[in-house]
Amino acid sequence: MVPEYIAEIGPPGLELQSTNGIVKVKVFPPEANQRKKMWINDLSFKYNLVFWENSSHAQLQNKIVFPVDTIDDLAPNSTYCFKVQANLPMEGKKGLFSPISCVQTTQKVQDLLCATNLSVVALNMKFQLFWGAQGEQEEQEEVTYNVQYLLGYLKKLNDDYSDKWLSVPTCENISSTWCNFSSIITTTAFYYLRVQARQGHNRSCLSREVKVDPLKTNGIGPPGVRLDLSDTLLHILISPPGGAEDELMRDNYDLSYRILYWKNSSYKEEEVKQKEVKQTIATVSGVSPSSLYCVRVQAFSKPYNKSSAFSQQECVHTPADASSSLFIFGIFMAALLVVVVVAVALVFVLYHAYNKIKYVFFPSCQPPLNIEGFGAQLFSSPYLSAAEEPVESCCVIESMITEEGNQIDFTDYKHSKQSSRDSGNYSNDDNTSGSKGSKETLEKETL
Repeated sequence: MVPEYIAEIGPPGLELQSTNGIVKVKVFPPEANQRKKMWINDLSFKYNLVFWENSSHAQLQNKIVFPVDTIDDLAPNSTYCFKVQANLPMEGKKGLFSPISCVQTTQKVQDLLCATNLSVVALNMKFQLFWGAQGEQEEQEEVTYNVQYLLGYLKKLNDDYSDKWLSVPTCENISSTWCNFSSIITTTAFYYLRVQARQGHNRSCLSREVKVDPLKTNGIGPPGVRLDLSDTLLHILISPPGGAEDELMRDNYDLSYRILYWKNSSYKEEEVKQKEVKQTIATVSGVSPSSLYCVRVQAFSKPYNKSSAFSQQECVHTPADASSSLFIFGIFMAALLVVVVVAVALVFVLYHAYNKIKYVFFPSCQPPLNIEGFGAQLFSSPYLSAAEEPVESCCVIESMITEEGNQIDFTDYKHSKQSSRDSGNYSNDDNTSGSKGSKETLEKETL
């Protein structure tokens, strides 16, 4: 038999105090007055307070309270009844309720000096407290504020913590209605804050308290994004919210990142694709060349069910495809080579044609001196065919003529015909003239 399993939790003690429209509650552990205790650790109890207005239309209200706590938002000048129960949630045990205690509430005095509407704004572990003033203050006396905080664990103790409040170092005797209290925050504790307003030396007022649980109260800001390219890969470099040096954000929230990326085209609407990663570096493969890609990133924490706003849109233009660039370059070089070859061939042809024309129509050589000025029209060009010169056909008859005892022999000459264009012509003329002379002499001698 295990006594702790079968033993019931007895009723705790309860004390009530009504002041200025609120009820102060003090709860005592079930075995506070016993010398021997079944549950040695009194701090393990959770107290469930049930209260209601003592009227015909009463509605029960429940609240988990600390050993020393306050109940506000109660109707003034009314009777409220309370009972409390001690529980052990870890063991699944519920105790007995205390006897019912009732108290009359009082009228709350409205002090326009008190700070109101306290609110905490936190982003990336930067905490600020804001409050408002209830009305216009007298101009001759300035109102100053002092922000105070209480470590949350002190409320779990059974002792009075009213003298355990501390001032935020940077928020003492200030005239503004906000305060940055990040300097006191750690992630291993929770806090309560209140504002004390002062006017002059004799008047002050305490505001209501506001609870701050850093990791729950804090908001996650958008991450930073930087893009890089290599070949067909798009690299997304993510900076955690608060910056890479913010270890509180990185170590406590177990952040993940939701990436939205798309091809930004003016011709058609591209599908937005999503990718989730745990690392701060992500890679998108298969990006198209010569295209504009845009990215937005959101940070989120599953354990705390928190998410940030999306980062600003970042875009990068991918370079042209290397193979197509080489292909285009190859075509260009081939075309350039063809143009050079054609140009060289054309220059070569034109050069030789020019030389031929110049040689034909403007020869550089001169005719020999012995024929200079003779037949100039025939020798203007060495390539022009000369007119066919007439050639006489001569026939020498071989005979024997005897005159006065003299015998003359004529040797039989064969027919000859020459058509030389140079000095041979002159030789032919000589022969021809010789033949003519011989013929005339022969005729004279015959007669």
